Amino acid sequence: MIDNRNFFFFKYSGARLQPLCARSLSLTSSQNVSESPPARADSTFKVTMVPGDGVGPELMTAVKEVFKAADVPVEFEEFHLSEVQNMASEEKLEEVLSSMKNNRVAIKGKIHTPMEYKGELASYEMRLRRKLDLFANVVHVNSLPGYSTRHNNLDLVIIREQTEGEYSSLEHESVSGVVECLKIITREKSRRIAKFAFDYATKKGRSKVTAVHKANIMKLGDGLFLQSCAEVAELYPKIKYENIIIDNCCMQVYNDNGLYSNIIDNLAAGLVGGAGVVPGESYSAEYAVFETGARHPFAQAVGRNIANPTAMLLTAANMLRHLNLEYHSNMVSEAVKKVIKQGKVRTSDLGGYASSDEFTRAVISNLAI
Repeated sequence: MIDNRNFFFFKYSGARLQPLCARSLSLTSSQNVSESPPARADSTFKVTMVPGDGVGPELMTAVKEVFKAADVPVEFEEFHLSEVQNMASEEKLEEVLSSMKNNRVAIKGKIHTPMEYKGELASYEMRLRRKLDLFANVVHVNSLPGYSTRHNNLDLVIIREQTEGEYSSLEHESVSGVVECLKIITREKSRRIAKFAFDYATKKGRSKVTAVHKANIMKLGDGLFLQSCAEVAELYPKIKYENIIIDNCCMQVYNDNGLYSNIIDNLAAGLVGGAGVVPGESYSAEYAVFETGARHPFAQAVGRNIANPTAMLLTAANMLRHLNLEYHSNMVSEAVKKVIKQGKVRTSDLGGYASSDEFTRAVISNLAI
């Protein structure tokens, strides 16, 4: 079946996933990524923070408390952007974009997207991605030491393209009662994400890249995607390349190991403990935005002090690594993993009874300061 050390990158019909590389892990020079450092204030890094909806603000509070206790040299520029809390406008969006472009690094919660059509098909979340060209989403699904699940020792990477395909936001009603939704696939972006995936695999010592698709049904669209991936794969003879239909992939995710798209992000997160434990990040050639791997606002938990801060804290630790703050990154991530491994303080999603605040305090008490 699928080896735990494999590297996965996906493209799909419903929630298309394509390959991408992580700038937080430093992209190769071939990606034309600027190597100059992010904006700093004296010896402090400036980072844009967008708490988002649901439990996002509570999780960001945990990040700020841990950073303060660890004396992390990061200064947050905080903006509240929400389509469901009347905190969204063109002016606010431009303020957030201006901060992100200046700092080039951001950490954000999930900005909930209403299902109602109000004259604009692209959500604020989607518009942020497009304005910054955050085409690559990277989610590393890794088993947590000390927390047993059905599948232990998982180490999988999901990379997806998130600016075209179903994310094109192109829909129209051709005649009354008939709506057409356009899925845009281009050779340029398919090759770009494929190259990022193979570069990531090369840098991280991954032995295989798998493209997930639905080309048996979407023969032209997903067919172009597969053709582009195969062309790029020829440039990396030391890395094994294969492709798999999404149906089979999802079956293997549950029965063995595997991965796939927005759907796969959430499904794979469940294999290692749920949405509250998997970090993620999105990259363009210039910017890096750090957010949890499973994009779920967990609105039903708002104000109840029960949300698991693990995923957001690990996401924040990855952000620190991107800023070359290795010492502080390791300090935060090791403290989080130590608390989980000890098993004394766990939130309800991991079978415990601790509150969000109690978990955060436990992490702080385990910081190796």
